[in-house]
Amino acid sequence: MLIQINNARSRAAESDGTAQDFLLFETEFGHHLFLTNGSQVYSIPAQVADDLVTSGGEHLQVLESYGLLSPSAIGNQPLEDPPVRAISLAIAQTCNLGCLYCYAQQGSFGGESREMHWATAHGAIDLLLNNASAGDRVQVTYLGGEPLVNRQLLRASAEYAIDRAKPKGVKVSFSVTTNGTLLTEDDGEFFERHGFSVTISLDGEAELHDSLRPFKGGTGSYDRTLQRVEPLLKRQRRMQVSARVTVTPHNLTLRRTLDTFIAMGFHSVGFSPMLSSPGRDCEMDSVSLDQMLKQMIDCGLEFERRLMGGEKYPFLNVLNALREIHKGTHRPYPCGAGAGYFGVSADGGLYACHRFVGDDSGKMGDLASGIDRQRRNTWLADRHVHFQSPCHKCWARYLCGGGCHHEVLRRGRPACEYIRGWLKYCLEAYIRTLERCPEHFAQPACV
Repeated sequence: MLIQINNARSRAAESDGTAQDFLLFETEFGHHLFLTNGSQVYSIPAQVADDLVTSGGEHLQVLESYGLLSPSAIGNQPLEDPPVRAISLAIAQTCNLGCLYCYAQQGSFGGESREMHWATAHGAIDLLLNNASAGDRVQVTYLGGEPLVNRQLLRASAEYAIDRAKPKGVKVSFSVTTNGTLLTEDDGEFFERHGFSVTISLDGEAELHDSLRPFKGGTGSYDRTLQRVEPLLKRQRRMQVSARVTVTPHNLTLRRTLDTFIAMGFHSVGFSPMLSSPGRDCEMDSVSLDQMLKQMIDCGLEFERRLMGGEKYPFLNVLNALREIHKGTHRPYPCGAGAGYFGVSADGGLYACHRFVGDDSGKMGDLASGIDRQRRNTWLADRHVHFQSPCHKCWARYLCGGGCHHEVLRRGRPACEYIRGWLKYCLEAYIRTLERCPEHFAQPACV
């Protein structure tokens, strides 16, 4: 008996069989099938698995014979002129730290240090809200450099967004990513009052963090960061304070880092490999990515163990993956960059995302003249996963979406094996979680 066990739905031209259209995997609960089309997950009899393994180039016929071949959920048509639902504001293109791997080149994005002015923030929020209607949800994110260098603008623009959104019936949410060294208790009060998601950049325990994220004078920033973050951790209710760890070949002790930060009271902890950096010695290679995968799976297995014991263990990477698999998420892009999301530079430029600020390859117009529709739609056509190689043949293409545009354009795709390995583990973890702890998926935050 075939049993579909997630909430995927597929709709509308069939695979020509040139791509990897499925993944077979096993757990202690039996044989399972992940169908790339629509990101559908099934528990299957051993015979179905055997038939697919021995099908050669005729797997589509096997899928059809079992009623598993359906119209393609994603066609070749790219997005065109999607509504803008999220912006990030580079309100301070300057920083007080000198991180070794900073994609923003110490916060200035390779140019002169500058801060955003009120007119620019005002115009960016107007761009976001002008075409939003009652019931829509929009997001404003504050980035840098270090955004708290320009604290006054952050607060004033957030209040302005709230004042503009409320009469329209639009829900606006806020986030900020900060190195934490400039935080004050008053910031915590403001973020709590407005329900900010606050992401603190922390790269491990003291020695590791200090080696990667020193002040520009060379001294470590770890103690200062934790001193400033602690009051927010105690205060958080509406506010959520999370830790984001950038993983380089020099800080691969992920499990210890995860346990340390969870014990401190962070709402969640997530890891992201450094794949494209001006400081090339911090970029992950195949050896370090393999080490990271082993560490990530170790963290995931601990998450499973804690979950079965009724404990909270907020490992963000696995929480996000389980949620997306359960929903049956399938997408032709890795994120909203250049689509529903723009990064806004301090001088009012519109970019595909925050990582492209100051980079003409990702420029999409400016606040003065508006969105450059031709550049934007060409970008969306070119970046569609069906036109990315080797992505268009990968079984994980609609979960991954082709990888971060900025990293791919700068370095290619060195992390494909890591991504597939992590997603395969997450599929296995999904089965075990569904079997042993199905109530996890009944929680609103997890569905």
